[in-house]
Amino acid sequence: MHDREAGVVKRVIAGLCVGMMAGVGFAQQPVAVPSANVLTKGKTMLLWPTGAPGALGDVSDDTPTLTVYLPTGVNATKTGVVVAPGGGYQHLSLIKEGENVALWLNSQGVAAFVLTYRLGPKYHHPIEIGDAQRAIRTVRANAAEYGIATDHVGMWGFSAGGHLTATAGTRFDAGNANATDPIERQGCRPDFLVLAYPVITLMEPSAHGGSRKYLLGDSPDPALVQSLSAETQVTKDTPPTFLFSTTEDKTVPVVNSVMFYEALVKARVPAEMHIFQHGAHGAGLAPANPELSVWPDLLIKWMRERGYAAAPAGQ
Repeated sequence: MHDREAGVVKRVIAGLCVGMMAGVGFAQQPVAVPSANVLTKGKTMLLWPTGAPGALGDVSDDTPTLTVYLPTGVNATKTGVVVAPGGGYQHLSLIKEGENVALWLNSQGVAAFVLTYRLGPKYHHPIEIGDAQRAIRTVRANAAEYGIATDHVGMWGFSAGGHLTATAGTRFDAGNANATDPIERQGCRPDFLVLAYPVITLMEPSAHGGSRKYLLGDSPDPALVQSLSAETQVTKDTPPTFLFSTTEDKTVPVVNSVMFYEALVKARVPAEMHIFQHGAHGAGLAPANPELSVWPDLLIKWMRERGYAAAPAGQ
């Protein structure tokens, strides 16, 4: 590992520790960070080892990363999921909506890759989607090493990370076959999407104002606002999608999920949505919430039905 990369990894780990102590946007019951000698979990890499495009510096918030979590058992369906934590495009919930999710996917026999993407107010669109697309390309380029299939790479986002995920599912390309960088030769379309209480629209009256501000700045072009409202960009090529939200969400109106689901149905894209009446924004996997804790079970059922997760042993 290069000195620069090692320094970024140390800063990422330090950020996780600070977040857990502060308790801002993270789980009340964080999962322990795996020990350094466990090679299948926790390897962090720079998305661009020689420097990210558009970087405004060389500190941790200028250097997007991907942390690899591989299941210790058999990944029977050879599935991998890029995980995009939420945080309003201004911070990242790296434990509750990152590592905890990765370890849960591992428990289901699925590989996970937690994305640390660049944020506002320092960075605005298109930096964030560029980081997400690079993450998907990176996973595909290294699929053999991770024991996954190049056509089983999904993306799972929470809140603003859900907006980033929905954007990745509506803005993609097949890669550049002539690129000298082998990663850039890979396509960046996710094979499926998981959206948990996502920000979808950036237009009033249902937008999450903070996410729009930190992604686009204080006075964005209305045409850009519309084009980055994911419900307006759905086509027949948008990946199959699972959505979860709650009616009581006072941070991101539940209509965001409904709008994206409606657009998927109109485009004849396979979609499943579960809206619970009770529950606040930012629940994560909700292991201690009896009203919401069933939602990951519904998700894994959907993934199994689509061939992205295997049935438990003995079934």
